[in-house]
Amino acid sequence: MSDPSRPPGPTSYFDVRTLDSLEPRKRDLVRRRIDALGPAYRLFYRDPLEFVRGSGTRLWTADGAEYLDGYNNVPSVGHAHPRVAAAIAEQAATLSTHTRYLDARLVDYAEDLLSTMPDGLGHVMLTCTGSEANDLALRLAKSATGGTGVVVTRNAYHGVSTEIASISPSLVGLAGLPSWVRVVPVPDVRQVDDPASFGEWFAAHVQGAIDDLAAAGIRFAALVADSVFASDGVFPDPAGFLAPVREVVARNGGLYVADEVQPGFGRLGETMWGFERHGAPGAPFVPDLVTLGKPMGNGYPVAATVMRPGVAERFGQGMRYFNTFGGNSVAVAAAQATLDVLRDEDLQGNALRVGSRFRGQLDDLRADHPRIGEVRGAGLFLALELRTLDDEPDEALCLDVVNGLERHRILVGTTNVGNDALKIRPPLCFSDADADRFVEGLDAVLTELGA
Repeated sequence: MSDPSRPPGPTSYFDVRTLDSLEPRKRDLVRRRIDALGPAYRLFYRDPLEFVRGSGTRLWTADGAEYLDGYNNVPSVGHAHPRVAAAIAEQAATLSTHTRYLDARLVDYAEDLLSTMPDGLGHVMLTCTGSEANDLALRLAKSATGGTGVVVTRNAYHGVSTEIASISPSLVGLAGLPSWVRVVPVPDVRQVDDPASFGEWFAAHVQGAIDDLAAAGIRFAALVADSVFASDGVFPDPAGFLAPVREVVARNGGLYVADEVQPGFGRLGETMWGFERHGAPGAPFVPDLVTLGKPMGNGYPVAATVMRPGVAERFGQGMRYFNTFGGNSVAVAAAQATLDVLRDEDLQGNALRVGSRFRGQLDDLRADHPRIGEVRGAGLFLALELRTLDDEPDEALCLDVVNGLERHRILVGTTNVGNDALKIRPPLCFSDADADRFVEGLDAVLTELGA
């Protein structure tokens, strides 16, 4: 039975019941924060951290301690990147207005962004957050198809608006999903005997969910899929397994929404966009809608929904779209600078090179630490499972490791339905030296824990 006094949400969060154990200054700040912001906000770690400065892959606390950031993909090209900061400051000191006035920089950026997408994706609509981008994508999908039914994965997270929280079982739980949502299993290739049949296995589950919607009298509108299944535990492989799913969605009159908020902008190394890994020579994988967020402005609030032109036709005829801050001048400056840095510094290539070596180093740790389960991922988006000696998920060990790494001044997150895998998702400027430091720290923590 669950503990009714335990705060809702991942157990990696700070437990307010331990407030009195904090040192006086931090205890006072946490109390003031609760009083001012209310009880719904959360803090990371058993001993919350207060950061005051960042640069590249490093963060510094108020007392001067330096941390390696293995978690934050929001500053995708690095904390406080000087080119992005300068672009924001220059534009903020010049003009910040909305999209109801002509702005060549907005159009230039839209064209530049679309040039990174496969042929067939021809419009972009700007928002402020990934939640807004997914909310807009769902509105577009429902308008284009006339349906309302949505299919997502078992522990998906797509955002916090009322509509999008409703398709985020990791946020609201299975019991909190509305009648028009169906879930399919986590796309884990270990669930099939023959990896070659995995795509068909997953597609069959999607078809079953669509059939179940139909049986309830609900017309299918969209499959919404994070291209790396980040909250489900990070499952990008085998590359290509989503191609049969794409066919099922189209055959049933729905739209495929590729949520690239976390895996996009070169993070997976091989391709600019996570969904592209599921194409083949002569047969590119082209979703109907693509949603972007977190890394797009390196920390400045800017996001987008990209689509096939036909998807927006009915929507555009029936209503107008406007977002006061979506696509404002400063947001566009931040987004353009971030995209420029990503290319100029070859950060996608860095993700591929460093990520491949890093994954191998994590795999090598398994020889000395039997509690490490599967290591998986692509580029600089990795997951490392932690297991009991009976090969069962071990949430308690995972949380001990997260907090042990924090004591070694390394930041990392958790993922999976059982909160039993490390989620490693650093800024894209993460170096071989950073990877070495992370591996050494993880080795030390696991040794300390006897794991």
